[in-house]
Amino acid sequence: MPPTLASLVHHSALKLTVRAGQDRLDVPVRWAHVSELADPVPYMEGGELLLITALTLDADDPEAMSRYVKRLVGAGVVGLGFAVGVNYDEIPKALVDAAREEGLPLLEVPRRTPFLAISKAVSAAIAADQYRAVTAGFAAQRELTKQALSDGPEGLLAALAGQVDGWAAMYDASGAVVAAAPEWAERRAARLTADVERLRERPAPASSVVAGPSGEDRVELHSLGTGRRPRAALAVGTAAALGTAERYAVHSAIALLTLTTERSRSLHAAEQRIGAAVLRMLLAGQPDHARAVAGDLYGGLLDAPFRLILAESASASAARAHADGHARVAPVPQTAVAPALAETNGDPLGGLTETLESAAARSGEAVLVVPDGERLVVLAVDGGAAVAACQEYVQAARAAAVEQPAADGGELVVGLSAPAGPIAVAAAYKQAEQALSVARRRGRSLVEHEELAAGSVVPLLADDAVRAFADGLLRALREHDATGRGDLVASLRAWLSRHGQWDAAAADLGVHRHTLRYRMRRVEEILGRSLDDPDVRMELWLALKASASAGE
Repeated sequence: MPPTLASLVHHSALKLTVRAGQDRLDVPVRWAHVSELADPVPYMEGGELLLITALTLDADDPEAMSRYVKRLVGAGVVGLGFAVGVNYDEIPKALVDAAREEGLPLLEVPRRTPFLAISKAVSAAIAADQYRAVTAGFAAQRELTKQALSDGPEGLLAALAGQVDGWAAMYDASGAVVAAAPEWAERRAARLTADVERLRERPAPASSVVAGPSGEDRVELHSLGTGRRPRAALAVGTAAALGTAERYAVHSAIALLTLTTERSRSLHAAEQRIGAAVLRMLLAGQPDHARAVAGDLYGGLLDAPFRLILAESASASAARAHADGHARVAPVPQTAVAPALAETNGDPLGGLTETLESAAARSGEAVLVVPDGERLVVLAVDGGAAVAACQEYVQAARAAAVEQPAADGGELVVGLSAPAGPIAVAAAYKQAEQALSVARRRGRSLVEHEELAAGSVVPLLADDAVRAFADGLLRALREHDATGRGDLVASLRAWLSRHGQWDAAAADLGVHRHTLRYRMRRVEEILGRSLDDPDVRMELWLALKASASAGE
């Protein structure tokens, strides 16, 4: 502990006597300062023991002493030492009364005790306290390191909570609590998620002090990680401000957890490279080889029903839609995984990666995430937390883009396959690609392949390429009708809708069946195609439906 007035009073060599403020002797002393100025306040910082002989003071004047003592108390002076036998044989009553009135400890210093001895005693006590703090800090560092090596972050947090006589918690990249000590602190730490998120928006290293949710503790938040965007955060809750020894313990914990976080990033990068190889094997129809390479890395993910997720940023998806006039299947990734995703708030794929991995970790699921250029390929447990987190994240990204349309790069486009197993990964990839293509063309954030199978093909005809095909196929018939020489388009639609039944189609049109037969022969002559060909009939029907969806 730092020196206090009480410790100085009990110092046998100083022979100090308390004349006022006996109930305030436990106040720490930051320094001992000698000043004979009538007003030393401009030179005080607070926490000092002021030593005087009253050389320039009218110590017998009650009003002067009242003003003098009030000024000292207002400046944060914790005690006043008065040397007797120099200018006054005893402390003047006016000063004693003023000190008692303001509650300022007043110490009588005998003539045989020089002020220098008091300053040395204070300095020695401060040095000893600092040495104890440093020694305790090294001991805490050894204990924290031991716990981190034996029990991981959980053990480290438990040791840290004991060192600071409070609680400690660690948050992952998404702001969720991943560990806390003691156990009761997890709920308290979870209520600080918003404060942690604000901290993560600042470049590392960053820290802040907030009031605990209970209102009874003081919480320090520290970012963990060396990247521009912190990967994790540490919260330390205590009843009062941290002392020197506790501060050493917290700084040691930050260093150890940062090392753990950075080591985890290196392991994560290696895991992504393995994941890319596993994905290539699955897509190549080699599930047994994929299991052999993966080992226990992905648990039972490769054996249980899973979903394949393909994600693109909206900007990349728009560029792909402009370049492609139809859905395509991307090639199997053949190169090593791309460098770690950029740690910026404007990187939607990076945010999705963090969200999926955090959700899977919290629920105990395995998830395989492989960056593939401007895409993200994910295998996640069907019906699991990662798939649900993906859907929620995409919806949140779309909502944020609507609220801030000027924001660039925050929105995602995602395709989700139907449930699949290890022997059908290639098919699942095609399904996710098809769903992604539909989402891209319809301006949607997420489409599940099951929606396509359960819905109608008609909405797909709204594609510009399909409409162009329909316009080209039917243009000659429309030009014929425009001359007033017949109604071939309407006759063709009626005939196809009645599956080539002449009487029913003629009745729908209100014409004789021979008239309808004549019109269909004219259609064949103009188009140069036979209506007996089922492919021709199919193409004509789709062209008519596409024209109808366009309002033509």
